[in-house]
Amino acid sequence: MIEGYFGSGKQLFFEVELVTTDGLNLPVDALFDTGFTGFMAINKQDLDGLNWQFISDDELVTAQGLKTFDLYLGKVILDGKEYEVPVYAGDELTEILLGSEWLEFLPLVVNFLEGVLMLG
Repeated sequence: MIEGYFGSGKQLFFEVELVTTDGLNLPVDALFDTGFTGFMAINKQDLDGLNWQFISDDELVTAQGLKTFDLYLGKVILDGKEYEVPVYAGDELTEILLGSEWLEFLPLVVNFLEGVLMLG
């Protein structure tokens, strides 16, 4: 189980590691977005150096309507375990996002009063 932290606007952040094709682990803070139904989303510029495999283009419903994203096969370490997951890449993303697909097998514990945020 990994502990996260709350942002100034009560956002949910977790540190994860992005794994390059060369096996380098890059720690990053990712925003947990329960409204995003995939595993992960990232800005296209953040893909530089990761060399993840491009899969296809895919459409997602966003707050701004239907948008087309590039879909990559990415590797991420979360709670000490490496996962290979589809990652959506777009130009307008300002944060690396973790989505609700993780909740299919990892419990999310959020308690603002106690300052507790855990995933896993």
